[in-house]
Amino acid sequence: MSSSRPLLLAGLAGATCLIGATLALAPAPAKAEEVGCVSTTFKLIGPNNKICIDSFRDPKVDGVVCHVSRAKTGGLKGAVGLAEDTSDASIACRQVGPITIREKLKEGEDVFRESRSWLFKRLQVVRFHDEPNNTLVYLTYSDELVDGSPKNAISTVPIMPWPEK
Repeated sequence: MSSSRPLLLAGLAGATCLIGATLALAPAPAKAEEVGCVSTTFKLIGPNNKICIDSFRDPKVDGVVCHVSRAKTGGLKGAVGLAEDTSDASIACRQVGPITIREKLKEGEDVFRESRSWLFKRLQVVRFHDEPNNTLVYLTYSDELVDGSPKNAISTVPIMPWPEK
C-alpha cells in the first residue's frame, strides 16, 4: 500500500497541473463593471435583495458593449456568500463604435460568466455570429451542475458601418 501512495500523489499532482494549464490557456470571459443597483426587498439583517446592472465589453469584438441585469439575494446568506441567486437575468447589447472582430469567433462562446451560488450555479452570456444576417447574437442564461433553468434573454447587434468624425 505504501508503494502505491507516491504514485497516487504523483497522479493527482499531474492532474492538478494539467487542469491549471488548461484554465490558464482558456480565453477569459469579459470582466464586468457595476453600473448600479436598486433594492427590491428590505432585510433587517444583512444587505437588501437587489437588482444590479453590470456592463462589459465583448473580449473579441471591439465596438460592442453589453449590459446585464440580475437579482442578488441579500440577507445573512447573501452577506456571507451562501445565498443562491435566482436565474432571472436580462441583457441588452449595443454597437458603441466601429465593430472589429479581432479573431475567429466560436459559436456559443462564453463572453461573460458569473457565479450565482457558492458552488454550482452560473450566469452566462454566450455569443453567436449570425453571418447570413451580419448580426451578433448574445444569449444570457443560468446553468447548474444538475439542472439548469430555461429562463433566458437575447440581444442582437447588427454589424453596421460607423460614421467617421
